[in-house]
Amino acid sequence: MTEWPRASLSAPTVSGLGGLLLAGFLAGAALLGLGPAARADDPAPATPSAAAEGAVIKAHGISAFGDLKYPAGFAHFDYVNPDAPKGGTMSFRGTGGSQTFDSLNNFILKGEPAQGLGLIYDTLLTGSDDEPDSSYGLVADSLEYPEDRAWVIFNLRPEARFSDGVPITADDVVFTYHALLEKGAPVYQITLQDITGVEALGPHRVKFTFRADAPKRDLPQLAGGLPVLPKHYYDTVDFSASTLTPPIGSGPYVIDAVQPGKSIRYCRNKDYWGSALPVNVGANNFDCIVYQYFADNNAAFEALKVGDYMFHEEYFSALWATAYNFPALEKGWVKKVEIPDGRPSGTQGYWMNMRREKLQDPRVREAIGLMFNFEWTNQALFYGLYQRTTSFWENSTMMASGLPEGEELAVLEPFRDQLPPEVFTEPAWTPAVQKPDRADRASIRRASKLLDDAGWKVGPGGLRVNDKGETLTIEFIDDNPAFERVTTPFVTNLRQIGIDASYHQIDPAQMQERQKTYDYDIIPTRLVMSLSPSIELRSLFGSKSAAAPGTLNLSGVADPVVDALIEQVIASTTRDEMEARVRALDRVLRQKQIWVSNWHKPSFWVAYWDVFGMPDAPPKYARGDAYWWFDQAKSDHLKAEGALR
Repeated sequence: MTEWPRASLSAPTVSGLGGLLLAGFLAGAALLGLGPAARADDPAPATPSAAAEGAVIKAHGISAFGDLKYPAGFAHFDYVNPDAPKGGTMSFRGTGGSQTFDSLNNFILKGEPAQGLGLIYDTLLTGSDDEPDSSYGLVADSLEYPEDRAWVIFNLRPEARFSDGVPITADDVVFTYHALLEKGAPVYQITLQDITGVEALGPHRVKFTFRADAPKRDLPQLAGGLPVLPKHYYDTVDFSASTLTPPIGSGPYVIDAVQPGKSIRYCRNKDYWGSALPVNVGANNFDCIVYQYFADNNAAFEALKVGDYMFHEEYFSALWATAYNFPALEKGWVKKVEIPDGRPSGTQGYWMNMRREKLQDPRVREAIGLMFNFEWTNQALFYGLYQRTTSFWENSTMMASGLPEGEELAVLEPFRDQLPPEVFTEPAWTPAVQKPDRADRASIRRASKLLDDAGWKVGPGGLRVNDKGETLTIEFIDDNPAFERVTTPFVTNLRQIGIDASYHQIDPAQMQERQKTYDYDIIPTRLVMSLSPSIELRSLFGSKSAAAPGTLNLSGVADPVVDALIEQVIASTTRDEMEARVRALDRVLRQKQIWVSNWHKPSFWVAYWDVFGMPDAPPKYARGDAYWWFDQAKSDHLKAEGALR
C-alpha cells in the first residue's frame, strides 16, 4: 500500500488475473487511453479490407472503432528502437495486493500471484501503446470476421510454440477458453459471458462465436486477448490449484528462478519463436527481468539506493519531494524523472461497501465523504503535489462536467424517473473544496445534517444511533502501514460527527481474503480505468459482479440504470458515441457517492540506475520501460566508479 493503494485493472502485460480482471483482454486490446487525432501531415491510416468473397473481413489487426494506425506488413511500432541491443537484466520491486507472493497461477482466486507472470504468456492479439483500441496479430497471423462481428476466426502462426517446444494449436485455444470459464476466477464467467462457443476448425484455425443479442464491438479483441495455455501440460497438472512450480508458457520469457515471497526471475526463452514479429521488434530486450520483494516501503527504498534493484516507480509524495538526495543520485548514477501519463488518472479512493445495510443510504455515504479533507491532506502530508480526483475517468474526455447536454442528456433522458433529480438539474457531482484545516466546520455541519436526515441521531456518549438503537460503526481495513497517516485523520474527523469509526491494519493474506469476500466496510483501492471502456465495466460496476466473489465491484453497485448504461457503452459504434455514454455513466456513478475520491498526478515518478538506453520518447499510453535496453558501456562506467557491485 502506498499513497496509490492498489494499482490494478489495466496492466501493460497479461498479469494478475487472480480475482481482478481479464488483463489479457485489456492488454491485447490496448484499452489504455484516448488516441491522438490525425494531423494533416500524418500518413493515411490502415483499413482492414473485405475479403473477395463478400462481407467477411480478413485483416492483420482490428480496432474497436475503425482504422488502424499500422498497415499490413508494418516493420515495427513507432515508439521502439528496432535496433535495440539484447542483454543484461532489468530489476523491479515486486508489488501487488501484498508484500509477497505464494503462487505462479494468476488465473484463479487462490493464492497471491507473483508479479510479471504475463511475461510467460502470449495472446492471439496484442495492442500498441500509441493507440487506444487497436490490436495486431501475435500468436494469430490474421483474423477474419463479418461486418457485424458476430464471430471471429483466428489463423494461428504454424511456427508458434510453447516454451517446451510443443506447437501451439487451435485445440490449445479451445482448452484455454474452457479452463478459464470453468476453473478460473469468477470474473471470467462475467467477462466471457458473451462468447457462446469456441471451435477448432483445423490445427491452426479457431472460431469464436458470440451471443446473438450481445454488443459485439469489442468481442473479437476480447477473444484475441486471451492468453494461450498449453492443453498438453494441464492434462497432467491441476489448473485450479495454486502452485509454485513454473508452468509451461507461450511468451518470450520463462521462469528461471523462484524464491517464494522474496524474488522471481524471468529469463528470455532462447528458442522463442516470435522475436522477429513486427509487434515484438524493439521489445523484450533484457536477457532477464527480476522482481524483488521487500518487507516494507522503507526497506525497498534503501535497496534502491544501493543498487539492489534498478528501476523504481515512486508512489510517495514525501519521498519524491524530500528523499531523493542520496549519494548515488547526487553523483548522477541514479536518474530521477517524470514520465507523462496519457491515460485516465485512476479511481483511487476509499470504496464504501454498499452490501452493508448501514452504507446503503447515499446520505450516509455523502456524510462520510465530507469528512475526508483533501486540502489539508495534500498540504500537510503530500507537499501540495497532488490534485483532487473528481471523476472515474479523470484526465480524459469521458469525464462528466457541468449539466448534461447533447448526446449525454439524450442517453440519460429515458432513465429520468429512476435517477435523482440532481443528475439533471445540478452540475456533475464534485467533492467540496474545504479549508485546509483538519476538520472543516462547514463540512461538519453539512455531514451532521445528512446523518440526522438519514435517521442516525446523536445518542448517549455522542455516537450516532438509529431507531433500532444500533450504533453507526465504520471500520477501515488496510494491509500497509504507509496509508495510516492518511486514514487516521479521516477516522478522527468521522468520530467528530458521531460515527464510531476505526482503522485496523491487517496482514496481506487477510486483506486479500476479505477483499475477495467483500468482508469490509471501507477499503482504499486504486483502479486504472480504460480510455476505451467496454466489457470490463460489468465486473467493476455491474449487478452480477456485486454478488460474485473476487470481482472489482468493490462498492457492490447493483443498479439497473447503471447496468443499462454499461451495456450502451459496450454497444457504442463510434468513439463520440462511446464517450457521451461514458460521461453519462460517470455522472450517475458520482451522484451515487460510492467512493470517497482521493488524488491523482499526471505523470509517473520514476528513479532508475543509469545503465539503460531508451527510445527518444515513451509511448503515450505506457510508462515505456518495456522498450528500454541494457547499455553495457553505461554499466561498465558505473562499475568503474564503484557505483555497482
